[in-house]
Amino acid sequence: MATVSIRDVAERAGVSVGTVSNVLNSPARVSPRSVERVHAAIEELGYVRNDAARQLRAGRSTTIGLVVLDVRNPFFTDVARGVEDEAAMHSLSVILGNSDESVEREAAYLDLFEEQRVHGVLISPYGDVGPRLARLRSRGTPAVLVDRMSPDGGFSSVSVDDVAGGRLAARHLLDIGRRRIAFVGGPLDIRQVADRLVGARAAVEAQPDARLEVVELSALSVLEGRRAGEALLARPAAERPDAVFAANDLVATGLLQALVMQGSVRVPDDIALIGFDDIDFASAAVVPLSSIRQPSQLIGRTAVQLLIEEARDPGLAPRQVVFQPELVVRASTAAGGSRNETATSAH
Repeated sequence: MATVSIRDVAERAGVSVGTVSNVLNSPARVSPRSVERVHAAIEELGYVRNDAARQLRAGRSTTIGLVVLDVRNPFFTDVARGVEDEAAMHSLSVILGNSDESVEREAAYLDLFEEQRVHGVLISPYGDVGPRLARLRSRGTPAVLVDRMSPDGGFSSVSVDDVAGGRLAARHLLDIGRRRIAFVGGPLDIRQVADRLVGARAAVEAQPDARLEVVELSALSVLEGRRAGEALLARPAAERPDAVFAANDLVATGLLQALVMQGSVRVPDDIALIGFDDIDFASAAVVPLSSIRQPSQLIGRTAVQLLIEEARDPGLAPRQVVFQPELVVRASTAAGGSRNETATSAH
């Protein structure tokens, strides 16, 4: 079936193409009778306006492109919700892309957004996207990094202090008397994971009788966490850590599943466990998880605000917004398995 054009509508309504355009964009400039005839023709022919083409002619899209590392991770789902809510307040829509921690997929989404001439790009980068974002900006498309600071300050960014978060998690484990701590997460080339490890190392190195073991994973997933938990359980009891800092709550969930299903290890008595992100599931786990909280929706909303500011004034200097994480203590690290929830901020 052939696509109905604005010219077809004009012919059916017995008016000019310009009149149809005015009805669609500035109806106050057209007589009520002509408006009625045009709308009747639109309904009869099933005409759907090509909004993308209209935006391209105007030189400005009303769409934001958002690329996240893993859409299955509830943290990024919450970030996307914040982006969508803030965008809607400015009459903008959002296209969501999931890079799945793949440089190729990340590049493909940036290609798509460039072709669509989006209003701006929000991205939680996996690869080195700096040169590509610079090219987009040179063509009038601003970009803001999400959940990642700009390495050289060349782009605006909204993030959480992951080093402080890692330090906060490890310090909590040390404060409850744990000395054999394992950091479980990866790949370590993900900047957020690497920064959390840096913070954990700093806290452990400040405690002379403590040590930190690193267990690198291929993905930040429940399945990888479960595999890591099974590997820890396969060790003799004396060679296991007495605490685990998981790089995110999905990994912590998998670890918890492995430990609880096996039954011979008690959480937190034998192994204390803390995650990162404080996703909704953390508080509902069979042993409620302690975690490092990030303001996920606020991160998304703030990123949109920075993007809109730069779209309005391309000459603005890049801004780095860094939120401080909070420690949320639940049963997985609480003495005696207490279910009380407390939160403290990093300093």
